[in-house]
Order: sequence, then structure tokens, then C-alpha cells
Amino acid sequence: MTTRKTFADNLASLPVADHLARIELVGPGGRLESIENQPGSQGSLRLYQHLVSIHGEITARAAELGLELFAEHVEDARNNPGKHPNIDRLIRVATDGEAWSARMVRRESE
Repeated sequence: MTTRKTFADNLASLPVADHLARIELVGPGGRLESIENQPGSQGSLRLYQHLVSIHGEITARAAELGLELFAEHVEDARNNPGKHPNIDRLIRVATDGEAWSARMVRRESE
């Protein structure tokens, strides 16, 4: 029997993103969204940072990997659209194939 990794398991294997203030994403039609480095979105920030480091932007292939890494949260996102906007975005990209560019915004030095 194979045990599936949870989001927490997957997150533990990703690089930290403490140096980032946010990731700015530009999607179809110039739509601008961001993932802030704040409680509640830090896991998404780390996951998206990882995807961009591999793929350069959020492509359909990156989105598929992201959905695998979000693990058990994907079913909740599919059942409750709008509850997990960072997963919803990956679902849309995996479905429609329209890539989002990403810009890493570093924290200002203290």
C-alpha cells in the first residue's frame, strides 16, 4: 500500500521563501494577482516559488505539478470554488493552458 504525501509533507521539501515579500503574477489579458508573504498564504508562496524556479512561469505543466503538491487541498478547492484562490488559479491554468508570468518581489532590507 502506497501512502500519499500530504501538502505539509510536500511543503517541508520545498525551499523557504522568507526573503520574498510577495510573488506578482500576470495572467491572460494582463490580469494582475499576487501572493503575499503573510500567514495563510506562506505555503502557497513557497509552492509557487518552487514552480517558477523549475518552469520560469506558471504553465500548464507547472500547474499540474502544483496541484500534485497541494495534495489533499485540491479536492476541497474543486468542491468549494473561491475558497483556495491559489489552487483555483492552478486548476484554470491546467485546464485552459494560458500561462501566468511571475515576478519575485524581495523584502526590503531592514
